[in-house]
Amino acid sequence: MSGLVTAITTGIMAFSATNIDDIVILTLLFSQVNKTFRSRHIVSGQYLGFAALIVASLPGFFGGLIIPQSWIKLLGVIPIIIGISSLLKREEDSPQEVSEETEHSNPSVITSFLSPQTCNVAAIAFANGSDNISIYVPLFANLELESLLLILGVFFSLVGVWCYAAYQLTYLPVIAQFLTDNGSTFVPCILVGLGVFIVSENVTWTLLSVVSSYLFSLILSRGQNSEVTIQELE
Repeated sequence: MSGLVTAITTGIMAFSATNIDDIVILTLLFSQVNKTFRSRHIVSGQYLGFAALIVASLPGFFGGLIIPQSWIKLLGVIPIIIGISSLLKREEDSPQEVSEETEHSNPSVITSFLSPQTCNVAAIAFANGSDNISIYVPLFANLELESLLLILGVFFSLVGVWCYAAYQLTYLPVIAQFLTDNGSTFVPCILVGLGVFIVSENVTWTLLSVVSSYLFSLILSRGQNSEVTIQELE
């Protein structure tokens, strides 16, 4: 009985310590849900990315490491690409596209799980959790099989709790209002900053990248507003 309590407690503490920042990223992702990017993509992607982290850490249980951590950090390029791409494609879809998507969108579970949106979330989760591997490898190395299975069960249960908590945070009035007003600009900038931090682990470069991407978004917005004004005058 004491072994069960110890394993569960260890699992909760290890997961909370290594994934507290995921709450912020998940909240930002849930705030961007639309007709093509659904909550199921976020939940599936988070589970897929976390499962990949576990697979990369399991060799610690057998006394080795498959993927060098320096290689994993290169995945930080993915959030940067997603963030820049989001900044460049902030135009709203037309009503016709919305109706077409609503009429034809009824994907299967497998299709949703393997969709590009799910894979993007999984890549972000895996890259953001690259430091987790350095914690999980020695943790798993000191466990017996029964304790390992219990801790993994706790881990995957808490992924669902994290997703639910992040989803609920988007409905808090203050957070919801901020994300509604600034989400389309703020979220891509944070993704760019996250990617830079994963690759460089340099706070200065991270802050500079967030500020630069935000200034870039302002320039884009002014350019779009100028085009609209010119069209109205014509």
